[in-house]
Amino acid sequence: MVWLAPACALLGGFSLIFALPPLVPVEYANYLSVALLAGLDTVLGGLRAGLEERFDDYVFVTGFFINMLAATAIVWLGDLIGLRELYLAAVVALGIRMFTNLGYVRRLLVMRVRAYREMP
Repeated sequence: MVWLAPACALLGGFSLIFALPPLVPVEYANYLSVALLAGLDTVLGGLRAGLEERFDDYVFVTGFFINMLAATAIVWLGDLIGLRELYLAAVVALGIRMFTNLGYVRRLLVMRVRAYREMP
């Protein structure tokens, strides 16, 4: 049941996104999108850790905020040096991590369902 915290955070985040109107200025859109991807990556990593029974709430919370700040800092640095497309590097890296974590979550859930079905 430890995996319930990241799952609730994911559902809460999605409900918050759909409840609030998108009033983000265009100049902050890259920052917000990368921060959201970093947060989603952390939530999927927390879900994976929970399913692997190695979830640590301190690591999850600190990782959530530090990953979001680091990803946003990469985009800011790119804007600062005139390389506005540097956010694409963060998007690609976070996308790879998200799909990797999602693949692990899927495998772990499939293994649990198979183990549950094989129980006498």
